[in-house]
Amino acid sequence: MLEIKEIYAGYDSTEVLRGVSFSVREGRVTTLIGANGAGKTTIMNCIMGVVTPMAGEILLRGESVTGLRTTAMVRKGLTLIPEGRHIFPQMTVLENLEMGAYLRSDKIGIKEDYEWALQLFPVLKGRLRQLAGTLSGGEQQMLAFGRALMARPSMLLMDEPSMGLAPIIVESIFNVILKIKEMGKTILLVEQNAALALEIADEAYVVELGAIVLSGTGKSLAENPQVESAYLGL
Repeated sequence: MLEIKEIYAGYDSTEVLRGVSFSVREGRVTTLIGANGAGKTTIMNCIMGVVTPMAGEILLRGESVTGLRTTAMVRKGLTLIPEGRHIFPQMTVLENLEMGAYLRSDKIGIKEDYEWALQLFPVLKGRLRQLAGTLSGGEQQMLAFGRALMARPSMLLMDEPSMGLAPIIVESIFNVILKIKEMGKTILLVEQNAALALEIADEAYVVELGAIVLSGTGKSLAENPQVESAYLGL
């Protein structure tokens, strides 16, 4: 579904990505793990058009989308749940959900996805008129998921969804990720909790210093001695 080919990218004069190549298969969970500063978020930003690559190519279903703006990527079916959630704090929960569907005009489909989001995150149902900035961290992450799903994406990019959350909330979030996969969505996951990420991943890649250094199934990387030592604390 998505192919990243020899991407070089960075910010101002700082090079972050150095020839990154990997692919994401449709209907699968693909995970990127690596230390802070390895370049994982920059990869996500390149895919979503937030950062324009200096070189290389991004293919979506075989079509080059390199350098397209974020709005165009959303129209093509990609949505990002960003690191730090970035909900709209001065808007209500309902307004945040509605913003997720701002490019859509299919009222029936929007209503269906709205109801699905509230089924996935029933706690939000009692918070619809509440300002999003007053939610707990876990509730804000649920809202970020719900807002992204309102775009009805074919592929979801998730950047550190468990960051700063209590273990019980993390477990709930990962259960939702599996439910989203069961609905046929393709998922690209960047996650600091390597053990959990590899547990649910079909394919996985290790990013170090802006390059892919290891790849395999989630299970094979979880059992790799290098990964166990560097990322799993074993």
